[in-house]
Order: sequence, then C-alpha cells, then structure tokens
Amino acid sequence: MTIYALSSGPGISGVAVIRVSGKNTAEVVKKLTGSKLPAPRVATLKKFNKNGGKETIDEGVIIWFPGPNSYTGEDLAEFHVHGSRAVIKAMQTYIGKIKNCRLAEPGEFTKRAFQNGRINLLKAESIADLISAETEIQRKQALKIMSGRSSDTFNSWRQKLLKILSHVEAKIDFPEEDLPKNIFKKIQKTSNNVLREIKKTLNDQKVGERIREGFKIAIVGPPNSGKSSLLNYLSKREVAIVSEIAGTTRDVIETHLNLDGYPVIVSDTAGIRSSKNEIEKKGIKIALNRAEDADLKLIIVSAKNIDFTSVLKKLLTKNALLVVNKSDLVKGKLNGKFKKYEHVLISIKKDLNLNKLILKIKSKLKNKFTTTEDILITRERHRQNLINCVRHLERFQKKKSAQDFDKAAEDLRLATRHLGVIVGKVDVEELLGSIFNDFCIGK
Repeated sequence: MTIYALSSGPGISGVAVIRVSGKNTAEVVKKLTGSKLPAPRVATLKKFNKNGGKETIDEGVIIWFPGPNSYTGEDLAEFHVHGSRAVIKAMQTYIGKIKNCRLAEPGEFTKRAFQNGRINLLKAESIADLISAETEIQRKQALKIMSGRSSDTFNSWRQKLLKILSHVEAKIDFPEEDLPKNIFKKIQKTSNNVLREIKKTLNDQKVGERIREGFKIAIVGPPNSGKSSLLNYLSKREVAIVSEIAGTTRDVIETHLNLDGYPVIVSDTAGIRSSKNEIEKKGIKIALNRAEDADLKLIIVSAKNIDFTSVLKKLLTKNALLVVNKSDLVKGKLNGKFKKYEHVLISIKKDLNLNKLILKIKSKLKNKFTTTEDILITRERHRQNLINCVRHLERFQKKKSAQDFDKAAEDLRLATRHLGVIVGKVDVEELLGSIFNDFCIGK
C-alpha cells in the first residue's frame, strides 16, 4: 500500500508538508499535478488539482524522491502547501481516493525506512528522541545516537562473538580435527574483552535514560509542609492546589521542567502521616513508591514542627536533600535535629533562600548527568538485552570441556542474538510495534 500523512505540525501554519510513500506515489504526483514527474530532488512549483484537473486545491512546491534514494527507500513525494486546515483536508481526501492509498500509521514512514535497510533500529529510535527533545542535552544525545557510534559499538561486539561462535561450531562439526591451540586462547581473550566492555557500559549510572526520560525529583514530607507550594514555585505556575487543609494532595502531580538545559520531572506527592482513610493511605503508598524510584528526593518539613518519622529518616539516607520550610515562623534557635543531614533552610511564602535550593538541585543534576564515556544505552530495552548478553557470556566462560561445546555454542548464539536485537539485526517484529507507535503520524 502507498501511505500518506501530514508530516509537519497540525494546526494553522504558513507551510504544511504532506508526505506520500509507496509504489503508487508516482501516480499520486501525476494525478495531483496533471503533468509528468518533476526532476528528482528539485523543488518544483506546481498547481495541485482534483477531479481530473478541473478544480484547483492549492499552488505549492513538490519534491520528488524516487526510490531507493529516499527516506523510506521507496518512491516518496513531499507536497508543500499552505498550512490551512481546509487545504490539508482537501489534499488528504483526494490522495485517499486514489487506488491503494491509505493514511499512514504512527511512525510508519520511519518503520519502512528501517525495513528497507535505510536505517537501523537505534537510528530509528534516535529520530523519535530528536523529534520529542525538549532540552539541549536531549537534542545532543539524540544526534550522537543518529551518528551511528553506538550501533558501531554493538555491531563490533556482535561480530567478535560471531567469530568465536564459528570456531566453536567448527569443533562441534569436526571433532576429530584439532584446532590450533592459540584459537582457544583467542576465544577466551575475546570473550573476556567483550564481557568486560559490556559490564563497563552497564555501569553508566543510567545517564542515557535520565537524559532521554528526565531526571526524577520527588517532593515528599508530612502534610502542610509546603510540598505543593514548592512544586508551584519550581514550575512558575499553579500546578497543584495549595490549601491549609491537611491531605489535599492524594495522587501524584507531575510537571516537566527545563533546568539549565537539563530535563527534569518533578512530582508532588501525598503528605506522609498515619491515616485511617483508605484513599489517603493509598496516596501515601504511591508517594513512598515514587520516592524510592526518584533520582533525588526533596524531603520537605516545617521548621516550626520538625517531626522525623521513621519513614522520613529512611528516605533521607540516599539521594535526598532535606528542605526545612517556613523558617520565617521560627524565632531564636532552630531545631537541631536536621543539622546532621544535608539541608537548606527556606521560606516559600517569604521567598527566602529558594535560590540556594535551586543551586543545590542544579549541582545534583550536573553530577548525575556527567559521564566521561560515550553514552550507549538510552532505553530500558537496550539495558535488558545487554544484561541478558552478559548472563549468557558468563555461562559460556564456565564451560571448559569438549562435552560442553554444544551448550557453549548455544550460549554464544543467545548472547549474539541479544546484541542483534538492539540494532535490529534479527527478527524483531514484536518490538517494532511498541517502538514505532511512539512516533507521530507523518514520521
């Protein structure tokens, strides 16, 4: 089937781009323009007509990309028209009436590019990441992955393991033949090197995922300590309802921020206290789970009534910053309970020391996003496949005797398969749907 879709953003704009790809693309171009195909890859001014040229839809630019030298690897055309809803609808309605043409599914153009060998799976994912990038660091990471460095590394590991596998399978197929002794040393050395490099890559503090998904900050603490007020202050808008009534926040409220170019997801959670209310208890449980999953916990308490429950003390032990709010209400010496924890004294109401808090958060961000190595892992599926690859390589290394060669070969096959799944070198049809459904229609 030939597919078509609006590839530029929806809504009113100066120019809209409608993309068409597939076997019938040439026919679509001829019917809409009423003339022969334009010169390849040259922007050509044309009138776009329907009903056999009797009615003009719009006048704009067409660019013709004959396959296989196109984004999808198929015949592809781009119609640049005026970006009104009426023009876009008329163009799409007419294209849809042409035989074997249908509206594209989300990510289908990029999916066809992958299936036709124009890009690998990592590049396809990086295109989606680049489209959704909101910060400078996300843009840079997506471009690095698109450059092919990470896929080159994964493919290099895979090729090394395939070479080892060929030697092991040779011994299985020809057991009477003696392979050179140095072959076995090379097998061991190569597998050790690959295993060590993959383990080093896995020990990356999940920087790639943090950049792509956002640094997670959870604001937790007892009721009426100022959690929702802090969320609103950081967001610079009214995200959460602020009230003197305890227990106002029952569910998690999230907002996405851009702090000095770093992507951040801040979550306001239910106040932590003993409660008999079932809904509030469920909200507290969700709050604790969100805190455990966060990259940084802001434990906010009131300076007037600092009460460290056992739960709050436990949360303060790792990746946490104590925020003592309402410091303006306390006269004289403050409670000394908080002094042994990393803390900041603030007053959201009086706007005191909030700049210090933001500087502390930014310092934590920079430490978490800093890495001396090239980022290879940007998604959980990459990490899980590398973990599985390590597991099979470790099993392979435990097999020493000739009787274990069959099992050793299977361990190597599975290890190489997991590396292949990352870049799309094996049958990954189940995976494609979940990856390309995240794309917008028209890409």
